[in-house]
Amino acid sequence: MIYPVILAGGSGTRLWPLSRELYPKQLIELLGSHTMLQDTLLRLKDFEGMQSPIVICNESHRFMVAEQLRSIQSESSGIILEPVGRNTAPAVCIAALQAIQEQEEDPLLLVLPADHFIRDVPLFHLALQTAEYFAQQEYLITFGIVPESPETGYGYIRKGEKLRAEKKDSRLQEAVRIARFVEKPDTATAEEYLRSGEYCWNSGMFLFRASTVLAEMETYAPDIVGACRKSLEEGKADLDFFRLDKEAFAACPGDSIDYAIMEKTDRGGMVPFQAGWNDLGSWEALWQAGEKDEYDNVVKGDVLLHDVHHSYLHAGTRMLAAVGLENHIVVETADAVLISPRNKVQDVKILVNKLKSAKREETISHKKRYMPWGSSEILAKSEHFIIKRVKVKPGAHISLQKHFNRAEHWIILRGTAQVTKGEEEIILTEDRSTYIPPGVPHRLMNPGKITLELVEVQSGSYLGEDDIVRLEGIYRK
Repeated sequence: MIYPVILAGGSGTRLWPLSRELYPKQLIELLGSHTMLQDTLLRLKDFEGMQSPIVICNESHRFMVAEQLRSIQSESSGIILEPVGRNTAPAVCIAALQAIQEQEEDPLLLVLPADHFIRDVPLFHLALQTAEYFAQQEYLITFGIVPESPETGYGYIRKGEKLRAEKKDSRLQEAVRIARFVEKPDTATAEEYLRSGEYCWNSGMFLFRASTVLAEMETYAPDIVGACRKSLEEGKADLDFFRLDKEAFAACPGDSIDYAIMEKTDRGGMVPFQAGWNDLGSWEALWQAGEKDEYDNVVKGDVLLHDVHHSYLHAGTRMLAAVGLENHIVVETADAVLISPRNKVQDVKILVNKLKSAKREETISHKKRYMPWGSSEILAKSEHFIIKRVKVKPGAHISLQKHFNRAEHWIILRGTAQVTKGEEEIILTEDRSTYIPPGVPHRLMNPGKITLELVEVQSGSYLGEDDIVRLEGIYRK
């Protein structure tokens, strides 16, 4: 019995402007028709003994995570909300405590980041079979990626002596002890590692028994275990989610599972494999993993090219045209355009830090925001008005609320709206509208079977998002 533990936190700043704080890379369709989170789950569905996942994510992403699981018919064993980020060791500890508490058996935990790409899934499954065998022998197994190039952006793991299987099984691949972890090397060192054949990239994926990893954490990181246990005990269920206690979890030391456990334990093992793995940590990584045209370009969206080679071009909201480019990244969204040589994409993080210092909204969200009830997209904005396209899912509704400084005008484009306006309840269909004066309590609901679409015009002396009083609702946003 294996329980996937999907680590779905993080913001993916190196993939700005596509990845934002409220819409990070693991929730975006970067390659193919599914998001990174969905692909992580779908590549596990045919592996025997795989159970429903435990997903650990940021509180602000909870509804998007739940919706993405629902859309691929993936029921979770729990969506656990981290009130603050504390790295991977506390996340693994929480999952182990939860699994032992809720399962009659002592399950294996397969820890996977939600934003990795694996091209050859059958080869990944063979590595999983080997890891499963040795995890059942009480080893803490990590997956090492056989390097294809001298990468300087990954940590490395040196192979130790081979792990010996107690029985012969043709399905078992190579498994070794971990000799040591090494930090990201310079180019010369990475080239030496590649030539030696003794090193693998550190993938950040693990498989171990819940009780085994918890016992090692009790030995090497007792403060983490204590804080995590308290945050679970004092946490609360909220709809389909479990909220860890904020004060207890914030007091937890932040550390990676590598530093906290794997570098100290004598139970560490590694299964090397080569299946087209990529952590998609930069635009260069996306170019490497993407399907290329005859000129070695990776293209997504409405893109027109002439004399362009070895480049990545992504059009999000309009036609993107390029002439005479080579080895470049061009990414267009509704509110930002990134242009960079491929060999400079690691510096995107510097741009994001500058934007954060300037308190620019472009680091936090897109013009289109996904909400638990649907979505809201800014079409036009000035000092005294904002025009939005709003979509409300069937059966969903926006919280009962009021504003002190702004009025709202709703114009129905598609579907049926049930509107609460003060003491009045009205039904609006296509091409009908209503006006909400400042200070009047109001709510919008979709009682129909198709998505409700409308244009919302906000006007007034102050249009900030903090001019809102929620009077009633099931959502905390």
